[in-house]
Amino acid sequence: MNCRHCAAPLTLQLVDLGSAPPSNSYLTADSLNAPEKCFPLRVLVCEHCWLAQTEDYAHEPFGAEYAYFSAFSSSWLAHAKAYVDEMVRRFGLSAGSHVVEVAANDGYLLQYVKERGIPCTGIEPTASTAAAARARGIPIVEEFFGKRLANEMQARGVTADLMVANNVLAHVPDINDFVAGFAALLKPEGVATFEFPHLVRLIEENQFDTIYHEHYSYLTLTVVRRILSAGGLSVFDVEQLPTHGGSLRVFAQRGDTGKRAESPRVDEMLQRESTLGVTSAAYYSGFQAKAEKVRDDFIAFLLRANGEGATVAAYGAAAKGNTLMNYAGVRADLIAFVADRNPAKQGKFMPGSRVPIVGEEHIRQEKPKYVVLFPWNLRNELTKQLEYVRSWGGHLVVAVPRLEILS
Repeated sequence: MNCRHCAAPLTLQLVDLGSAPPSNSYLTADSLNAPEKCFPLRVLVCEHCWLAQTEDYAHEPFGAEYAYFSAFSSSWLAHAKAYVDEMVRRFGLSAGSHVVEVAANDGYLLQYVKERGIPCTGIEPTASTAAAARARGIPIVEEFFGKRLANEMQARGVTADLMVANNVLAHVPDINDFVAGFAALLKPEGVATFEFPHLVRLIEENQFDTIYHEHYSYLTLTVVRRILSAGGLSVFDVEQLPTHGGSLRVFAQRGDTGKRAESPRVDEMLQRESTLGVTSAAYYSGFQAKAEKVRDDFIAFLLRANGEGATVAAYGAAAKGNTLMNYAGVRADLIAFVADRNPAKQGKFMPGSRVPIVGEEHIRQEKPKYVVLFPWNLRNELTKQLEYVRSWGGHLVVAVPRLEILS
């Protein structure tokens, strides 16, 4: 395999998590009787440009029945609203501006742009979430984004003062074409922001369960600045965020016309990454053993609970949980069900493990002794939401970055 950005051959391995189906390919009752496609889940690191990336296999993770809806998380909605408030203030957005969000999902963010009377357009290729965004009154272009679409939109007179790309830069197989589309669609002094989980935090905190086929790339500022520059964008600021276990928000402008001065925070982050050694092979060694330790501790916990006759359930039919369960070889004999508030997931089954997905009321009905929180990045939100588990002596559990019984 060659690097998705620079085409150099890849030989350095970060981690091998075995084989798994695409993490958002939820099963129906009918499909339980059919074969299920699994793909090797390995991350390789380019020793030329230092882009970490999943091994390339032909699959389509963003089908018509894509079931991830952003608006089901109250903390993520609060994050989106705060972002809109800050961008309006910082860049003086008004009714004369135009905001474009790539991967707009169900309109979780653009609803707040619309509330302020600012024209906006969402780009979202998945039919299920695009329909939810339209139901919120948001104009949606139901296509994958790249330079071709950007040029077509520009030819129709659509250009952007602000382009938003939250947790999508890591999701695109052709990252070069994707970035080039931003340079094509931005107005001369427009701004693009990219949010993505920081590879440094993933490695430091053993967040291996954020690795799945839907994520093609695992990113540092060092790598992102290089990729954006090659696509016609220049980075002028960066912020650290607590979301998704630790993310970066990178601010970029057109390289040919942007006039914003570079913030000292850019050099500070680049220096930090350089000191850590993100451009050295040694930095990526040892991660495999850390992932194996979490896997082994999780299996031991489940076997111990099973031996005690205790019921273990989980909350959050998230891709993180699918990576963890498939890596650990967990099936429905060890985790009875996964509860989730999203109706699009309820009545289906987790890919690979085939554990049933049910509504949250199932937790109150079944009163499991343990409830594993798969989206550990929402730990504070879910601990409050599921506090009632304590009423029957139940306990909340997280497995990543290490096994903890919370209550």
